[in-house]
Amino acid sequence: MRAAVLEDPVSRAAVWSGRIAWFALVVAAIGVVLARFGRVEPAQAVGVLGASFLVALIAIGVAIFGLVVIWNEGFRGAGRAFGAIGLAGALLLAPAWFALKAATLPDISDVSTDLADPPAFSRSRVSLEARGGRVRSLPDADARAKQRRSYGGLAPATLERTPDEAFAIARDAARNLGWRIIEANPPAARSGVATIEAIDYSLVLRFPDDVTIRVRPLANGSRIDARSASRFGSHDFGANARRIQRYLQEVASINEAK
Repeated sequence: MRAAVLEDPVSRAAVWSGRIAWFALVVAAIGVVLARFGRVEPAQAVGVLGASFLVALIAIGVAIFGLVVIWNEGFRGAGRAFGAIGLAGALLLAPAWFALKAATLPDISDVSTDLADPPAFSRSRVSLEARGGRVRSLPDADARAKQRRSYGGLAPATLERTPDEAFAIARDAARNLGWRIIEANPPAARSGVATIEAIDYSLVLRFPDDVTIRVRPLANGSRIDARSASRFGSHDFGANARRIQRYLQEVASINEAK
């Protein structure tokens, strides 16, 4: 008669750490889906994601407790505990990245290529409806100073093109980047100034950000200025500056191709 082989018990903390980590992942996925489909306001979506990150921290804590028990008592389940730490840790990479950006980038949410005279957002009925009735004021002196220190390289695009040609390039660049164009006003008869109003969306959560483009005539060409502003939050984590940089690169690419 064979003797029964008694195995060491599995750490309950290790088991629960995995369950909690998966629950955190599910909560985060729900927050992303609700945000992308516009089912909740941005603040509510961020709240759901914040809750998932808190649950992930709890999972790591429970997993560490389980590992201590496993070390002291000889229980099984170390693989489950380490798996929970890995899963929860991967989820926490997102807030860690934002924390790094918040610590290294200026707390502004409105960036322009013209700090002396930033392009003004249109107050037409169409633009106001697209922006949910938001009327944007110009950045204050403090915000402009912060942009100058951190994004001093942002400058308008100067093209040896007529205002009509520059306007077409500016509009095509916005379209190529997948922006939703709200208004596209060609050069005015007297001033020669053209404007474009657009909306861009963040990659994961699809939070809307507002963009306005201004084309002005020069003695030997045209100047294109861009302004990008976040709708939600006072810190854009560098998103608006990156958006303008991508836009200016697209303008330059189209200009060289024509």
